[in-house]
Amino acid sequence: MEEKKQYHLTVIGLGYVGLPLAVEFAKKYPVVGFDINKERIAELRSGNDHTLEITSDHLTSVLKNKLDNTTGLWVSADLEDLKLSNVYIITVPTPVDKYNRPDLTPLVKASETVGKVLRKGDIVVYESTVYPGVTEEECVPILEKVSGLKFNTDFYAGYSPERINPGDKEHTVTKIKKVTSGSTPEAAKIVNDIYNSIIVAGTHLAPSIKVAEAAKVIENAQRDINIAFINELSKIFNLLNIDTQEVLAAAATKWNFLPFKPGLVGGHCIGVDPYYLAQKAMEVGYHPEIILAGRRLNDGMGAYVAGEVIKLMVKKSIPVSGSKALVLGITFKENCPDVRNTKVIDIIKHLQSYHVQVDIYDPWANPEEVMEEYGVKTVQELPASQSKYNAVVLAVAHKEFSYDAIKKLCSEHCVLFDVKSLLNKELVDARL
Repeated sequence: MEEKKQYHLTVIGLGYVGLPLAVEFAKKYPVVGFDINKERIAELRSGNDHTLEITSDHLTSVLKNKLDNTTGLWVSADLEDLKLSNVYIITVPTPVDKYNRPDLTPLVKASETVGKVLRKGDIVVYESTVYPGVTEEECVPILEKVSGLKFNTDFYAGYSPERINPGDKEHTVTKIKKVTSGSTPEAAKIVNDIYNSIIVAGTHLAPSIKVAEAAKVIENAQRDINIAFINELSKIFNLLNIDTQEVLAAAATKWNFLPFKPGLVGGHCIGVDPYYLAQKAMEVGYHPEIILAGRRLNDGMGAYVAGEVIKLMVKKSIPVSGSKALVLGITFKENCPDVRNTKVIDIIKHLQSYHVQVDIYDPWANPEEVMEEYGVKTVQELPASQSKYNAVVLAVAHKEFSYDAIKKLCSEHCVLFDVKSLLNKELVDARL
């Protein structure tokens, strides 16, 4: 393949992953940011990003007011606007369904979209988390069918797994080393060079697309398993009446102890990616025991927390049925508006199963988004001090949450459970 003199990029999917990437590329290349959500396009054209990953000043500094060949970002929901591009980067979500099976629907639809505008010599790079083989075995055939072009003769593919950490303002896209790969040595070099032009931390060129795909899923599967181990320890130490945080602090004095913490494991990566690897393993006849055991344990932590709250209420002679509980935070992590695959909802649903009235306060989460996704009402303002609760669950460590404010909302007999161990143990009834 011949290396093009100028690259025109299109980033498909302008969410937590795609937008920061498109903004950085737009500083050096003509970039089209494409998303099927027209409301999202209108929001971005006005200079706003509701995910809070990109500031208004940063976004408006690269936005263009027309589609042309100059450096900058043009955001669009119009397929016609993709036809100037020769490099397509797909950053759509790869969720699991209600049975925890990988759902490739967004990836399939994005591939169909690109196939409609694909031309000879173009490169299609996937960033979405997948199991090994998806790019070449699932996506490329769609590109071939829709475009009528032949893979590795007329067009090429690459895979460069996203490593975005939502809400993290220190480890931003250019400061995280990027794994790259390509379907031919020549394509791999071009993909690597394009990313290397913006990634300050540098790149790692993997020997194949499948190696790059596998590297991504094991990154988060490893974290998932480590957190599951600590969650299991937390359950054991609770039965032994030992404070888990104090045990971890003591163990951390050894130089090679890994500093994982117990807690809920949600979000779009750690709580999802292991299922992709497990799915592929089972397809080739291997049942992944450790991976799935870690998933089962972590997926059960919401129910465990709710159960512990109920036990503490009973010990304090607080009537459970008809009681009031306040859950602080519903996003999947602190200081971030992302509610995708949050496990806080498990705490809420299990408390409700005991006929507990649950109120939810989260200053970061969009109430409309939460209602649409989970069917529960949330508020962005702290309930009035006259609202007294029989239980308060500190589920997310948002910076807005303080003990003084929480204590005012507790009734005379109240259980305070600190999931994130944000408060000193003397101030709470229990913590993980």
